[in-house]
Amino acid sequence: MSNFDDTIAAIATAPGEGGVAIVRVSGPNALKIADSVFRGPSPKPSERSTHVIIHGHVVDTDGDEIDEVLLLIMRSPQSYTVEDVIEFQGHGGNVAAKRILRRVLDAGTRMAEPGEFTKRAFLNGRIDLVQAEAVLDLVHAVSDHAAAAAIEQLEGKLSKKFNDIYDSLVNSASDLEATFDFSEDELPTTTMPDLESRLKEVHRQVAHLISTWDDGQILREGALVVISGKPNVGKSTMMNSLLGRDRAIVSNVPGTTRDIIEERFVLQGIPIRLVDTAGLRETQCAVEQEGVRRARAHIQKANLHLYLVDASQPIDEGDHVQLAKLKSEKCVVVLNKIDLGNAVRPDQIQDMTVVRTCMVKGDGVDAVCREMVRKLSSGINMGIPPHATISERHRRLLVEAHAEIKTATNLLIDQPETNVVLVADRLRCAIELIGMVTGKVYHDELLASIFSRFCVGK
Repeated sequence: MSNFDDTIAAIATAPGEGGVAIVRVSGPNALKIADSVFRGPSPKPSERSTHVIIHGHVVDTDGDEIDEVLLLIMRSPQSYTVEDVIEFQGHGGNVAAKRILRRVLDAGTRMAEPGEFTKRAFLNGRIDLVQAEAVLDLVHAVSDHAAAAAIEQLEGKLSKKFNDIYDSLVNSASDLEATFDFSEDELPTTTMPDLESRLKEVHRQVAHLISTWDDGQILREGALVVISGKPNVGKSTMMNSLLGRDRAIVSNVPGTTRDIIEERFVLQGIPIRLVDTAGLRETQCAVEQEGVRRARAHIQKANLHLYLVDASQPIDEGDHVQLAKLKSEKCVVVLNKIDLGNAVRPDQIQDMTVVRTCMVKGDGVDAVCREMVRKLSSGINMGIPPHATISERHRRLLVEAHAEIKTATNLLIDQPETNVVLVADRLRCAIELIGMVTGKVYHDELLASIFSRFCVGK
């Protein structure tokens, strides 16, 4: 266990009005702090056993009551941080919690840094880095499926996969380096083929984990769904219809939307980042030009396109050019304004999913939603139980490790007797990269980049 000689404190609940506010304290002097600031029935907090709840009051140095609270005691190592931890559950709101925190800080604690409670849990060996990141994923989860996946990761299911790969690489490297002491004639004939077979299996396992990144990206960040098309085809009206509220300004004047408008919502369990964009057209207006540039940038990154066409007007070459740039499996063409005419037939849009709508009346919105779900679910089966998926940080490290393992395997296949030192060197690099995923190998910059994204108090 790491040694921390200071005691930290922070408000652990979100700011604003609420029924309860929690002030969390962790460190070697947590129980001493409780004795100092808490007044309640005997015995005093430091003389009580772990996992008890006491009713009483936080008091100032003169004994005047600051707030009525419940005091929770969690002794080391049976706590979140593996240190002595106390929590004051007081009345909600900003003022009461801040008064308790100020009293605790004056009694000899310091303000916790963002994510420091979870960082201490990691450094004290209670969780690894993958599980620590799952805490943040759970806090930020935008759907039931995302929350369930974060729970699986927090329980260690993803960590086990990484640890199995790490152990396999360590064992393979150890067996390989043991051959350094033997001559070529003394080695069993099965040694190198066996190592080659094991590395190929590890290579396959790493590739499989990398393949979960797309699922993880959508679960964590939401699927990027971009509404695009020429000006005044009903893009903003579609956004408002899908959200069920007036988010974007709707006007008959072309070019009303000049910037990216993004909102999040959940559609049948799939988290969505819905983006309304500026109308695609040539323009002399510098502001609108920038809006079109941003629209095209989002179109390049989209998981799904909703491309709108004014069905009351003949489809023109500009629409055909834009549609030719989109992949059919990632696009739904929406023929809007059918109440004004039917100048565009679905069969004129080749190899694309087409939905006819009248957005101002709400006609066809359900059909658009069904196609969105169908398209987005084609790569993610939302009907199966959730599974822990890798993050972008994991993916970057795994891609590098995957390349190292592949190089090592090829060297072993090419000239096993002469390349053993090079193979061992590649395996050591792969081991370090996998170790950085779980925290078996870490540096201060890595921890800072991870835990700085946490809120204070977590």
